[in-house]
Amino acid sequence: MLRTVRRAVEADELRVAVPERVVVQSPPWPGCGDYATNVALRLAGGARGDGLAPRDVAEVLRRRLLREPGIRGVDIAGPGFLNITLSGDSHARLVELIRERGADYGRNQGLDGHRLRITHDGRARAVVVGEAVCRLALASGARVDDPADSDAVMGDRGMGDVAVDSTAVVDSTAVVYSAVVDGAAVASATSASAATNASATSASATSASAATNASATSASAATSGSADPHRLRVHRVHVHVRDVAAPLHELLPLLGEDALRWALLRPAPHDVPDLDPARLLAQRESNPLFRVRYAHSRTRALLRNGRDLGIEPLAGDYEHPAETGLAQALADYPRIVEAAARDRGPDRVARYLEAVADAYFRCHDACPALPCGEQKPLAVHRSRLALADAAGTVLANGLHLLGISAPAHL
Repeated sequence: MLRTVRRAVEADELRVAVPERVVVQSPPWPGCGDYATNVALRLAGGARGDGLAPRDVAEVLRRRLLREPGIRGVDIAGPGFLNITLSGDSHARLVELIRERGADYGRNQGLDGHRLRITHDGRARAVVVGEAVCRLALASGARVDDPADSDAVMGDRGMGDVAVDSTAVVDSTAVVYSAVVDGAAVASATSASAATNASATSASATSASAATNASATSASAATSGSADPHRLRVHRVHVHVRDVAAPLHELLPLLGEDALRWALLRPAPHDVPDLDPARLLAQRESNPLFRVRYAHSRTRALLRNGRDLGIEPLAGDYEHPAETGLAQALADYPRIVEAAARDRGPDRVARYLEAVADAYFRCHDACPALPCGEQKPLAVHRSRLALADAAGTVLANGLHLLGISAPAHL
């Protein structure tokens, strides 16, 4: 989408400033294509003397989008929203991309060039959230001063390895934050423009995050003192959550690491975590963690059964609404990871995984991936197995970002 805008500007079809980011997301209700964007409304507001109405801007972009491979249709809705419908082979290319990239699918460069420092109060939930935020930042291209120390934050040695030295340097332009991980400082920064873009494009950005982004500081105070504040501007990032009274060493034996991480990461920062073992450890679909992990294990079981039948997964045409709905959910994963990294919101990933699991089960029920009875294996079974494989990959990647295991058998 951003490339389409840029080309329209280069061709002098639009006289606007090319934005740094364009929001493209799933439409809020069915029947509005596969993706929707309000970019035409944004561009019309920033037009330099053309006087184009949003629908006129949308028409310019619509004509260009229709020339792009993989796009079947583009409709203009309301004052200038663009609803984009992909062709069936676009979903097939996505499925093959996910299967090809595997554990790397979802990694992005949204925070490329940023350096991460985190502060928190050292209590149970703040520690776990801090670990997840670090994983998200690394998955989004952020840098740390010492990757070896960041591995400790990422939980390879369990929870509770983070000791915090909360320091801040504040002036009229920025707030700098820092943390100490196993005795070594880990550094990071988030650009003001990126944070502003994130708050503008992320519907789930909290008012607290917006308030944090409103404060500004001098990056030179955090680094060597010689950095140009116009080139490096950072925002204070403090893991502030509604914590629990019990320490980690008391909670771990009750819940286990996976259920405890989910319990502490799934709620929004201001919500109280539910630590009831009866609910968190229940092996039924009403338990969100079980549902997500069960969906992953079902995809692995389908692949095993498919191999036993000699069916090789291969992406094909996806036309059923349950198939396209699942494919659209999988396509959102890199955007969710980047947005969660920018907003320091691992709860967004948890909620997204629930949505993917639900979409997978709908597809599983409506579009069987294996032959039934005396039915012979068909091309449709190969394509559905490939889609199931892609869904399992995304579910596993998301769980691992939260520090939660994704077993093949459950």
